[in-house]
Amino acid sequence: MPDISPQATASVAALAGRAGVAARELAQLSRSRKDDVLRALADALDTATAQIVAANAEDLQRGRDGGMAPSLQDRLTLTPSRIAAIAEAVRDIAALPDPVGEIVRGSTLPNGLQIRQVRVPMGVIGMIYEARPNVTVDAAGLALKSGNAVILRGGSAAASSNRVLVDVMRESLAAQGINPDAISLLDGGGHDAVRALMTARGLVDLLIPRGGAQLIDSVVRNSTVPVIETGIGNCHVYVDAAADLDKALAITLNSKTHRPSVCNAAESLLVHSQVAESFLPKALSELSGAGVALHTDARASAIATDAGVPFAMATDADFATEYHGLEMSVGVVDTLDAALEHVRAYGSGHTEAIVTEDRAAARRWTAEVDAAAVMVNASTRFTDGGEFGFGAEIGISTQKLHARGPMALPELTTTKWIVEGDGHVRA
Repeated sequence: MPDISPQATASVAALAGRAGVAARELAQLSRSRKDDVLRALADALDTATAQIVAANAEDLQRGRDGGMAPSLQDRLTLTPSRIAAIAEAVRDIAALPDPVGEIVRGSTLPNGLQIRQVRVPMGVIGMIYEARPNVTVDAAGLALKSGNAVILRGGSAAASSNRVLVDVMRESLAAQGINPDAISLLDGGGHDAVRALMTARGLVDLLIPRGGAQLIDSVVRNSTVPVIETGIGNCHVYVDAAADLDKALAITLNSKTHRPSVCNAAESLLVHSQVAESFLPKALSELSGAGVALHTDARASAIATDAGVPFAMATDADFATEYHGLEMSVGVVDTLDAALEHVRAYGSGHTEAIVTEDRAAARRWTAEVDAAAVMVNASTRFTDGGEFGFGAEIGISTQKLHARGPMALPELTTTKWIVEGDGHVRA
């Protein structure tokens, strides 16, 4: 990694130092106090809707002028209804149980020592993410509820939106007597500032990247701060030989077209050869009719040709791509083993779905697929903190240590051991 300028290092150190002070103050707040703060913050976002929409319009115009893809523009867009939903998600967080202080386990030892493992805040959390301004609020709300201060580094595409969102939230905190440095925006400074945040070990306790493969890989490889990897979503729907084809069609269409720009959208469709001739003509027609560009293997291409559906021949790169839009790779496999092998080769460990009425096939899928979420007869779109009942999520972890899958409040805490004695000494 290139050298970091002293100015960037000093600026981030000062920012993180102030966040650390705020984190220590947050750690002492009661649940009721934090919930009141969050509800007031949500009200402030509602009140500032016109201001937020105006700032977002600046970002969208820059994006259009720069040739931003429509799928990325969708991720960037904030409408009054989306802002209302973001504020409501903050209220949902306020209504969730507070993990801080939860006793994970405990006991009284034979010598009379009382020990207990208790959930406590992480401290200062850094977030590096791309053109998703809703993440700005989700991350701040989850951090506050779990007693953490957060330093936010959004992508330049959402600079105006993020600046206003953070200003609104900091003003709300200050008005309530809460240290506004609980929510900070690392604004400007370019790549130097990001590198300084990634190497602020001892000042930042945890770093969470959220975005495309290149961003996540860069953070994972270059950080000295501990990282939770929120990976890309190259998700599959596998239609088994024993699938209910009506269910399979609904699940496929929902997984791909419900919101194609997000990480839990399906990017690949695999179909068992025993049902390919029955299933694919209608499935490919409906996908194409919904605007999905299809990248098909040889057997799926033959079926598409007979059905009069446009397609492009799929390459290995197509099967490995997270499209973030209305594109999908399609393959025909002869066995469940072949489907499992395909997922092992191309999957990203995010979400993998099987459609089948064969319980043995479902059990093999859930046992053998190595992913954060494994679906049986359900859309990949359900891998989401809100859908799981966690409230807003800070990301979906595809790694295996500390957190995996949708990351909500408990995943933003660590634990400490509290040991109480009565003059105990060790013999």
